[in-house]
Amino acid sequence: MSLENKVVIITGAGSGIGAASAILLAKHGASVIVADLNLKSAESVADKINIAGGRAFAFQVDVSAFKEVELLIAQAIKNHGKLDVMINNAGIGGENQKKTAEHTLEDWDNVIAVNQTGVFYCMKVALGHMMKQGYGNIINMASLAGLKPSGYNLSYSASKFAVVGMTKSAALEYGRKNIRINAVCPGYTHSALLDKLLASRPDMSDTLKQLIPMDRFGDADEIAEAVLWLASDKSKYVTGQTITLDGGTSLL
Repeated sequence: MSLENKVVIITGAGSGIGAASAILLAKHGASVIVADLNLKSAESVADKINIAGGRAFAFQVDVSAFKEVELLIAQAIKNHGKLDVMINNAGIGGENQKKTAEHTLEDWDNVIAVNQTGVFYCMKVALGHMMKQGYGNIINMASLAGLKPSGYNLSYSASKFAVVGMTKSAALEYGRKNIRINAVCPGYTHSALLDKLLASRPDMSDTLKQLIPMDRFGDADEIAEAVLWLASDKSKYVTGQTITLDGGTSLL
């Protein structure tokens, strides 16, 4: 799948699914803006891409700050002349796995600010530019937690349900404007978030795998393949959809 001459921004691209997506899309010809709160992580991923012969540019951004999102997208368009694909991948989990009544205000505010409001900010600004250029493609990173109930995970689950809703609502609004908007919903996938969850209990890995018909966790590279397909013209008739990669967990 060729992404030659496509300009792509990926938030949260300094690690995990974001980094895997940046590397894969660059391998297929895209010029990738590797955006992350952690500049060193973004630079490390960009360097890896450039050393391999790709084109990547690191950029530090806090997606919960609207002015920083504006600067990220404006700078990309200034340097590259367009924005073909916006991938809203930046996300965090709460610090505590607690029931709703014990859920901290800090966890709620922090997670919603990044996972929900941050996606809204990136969509809002990207859509403004895409309307001017007459086309565009937005991919939002949601989650299995945005498709089915997830206990002890209120803010994260709420934020991911919101991402799915925003994806579908915006897809309805912009379909006739030649702008596609879809979401990717990974299940339990090797990442910093999963590592934190696994560390919470000695038996957590076995407990979670009982919920996965394929009896294993996903890899970031596997999720990146779905991102690649949505970013390419192979999916040009797809909009408003949630692509679920969860080893069958959503079937239970």
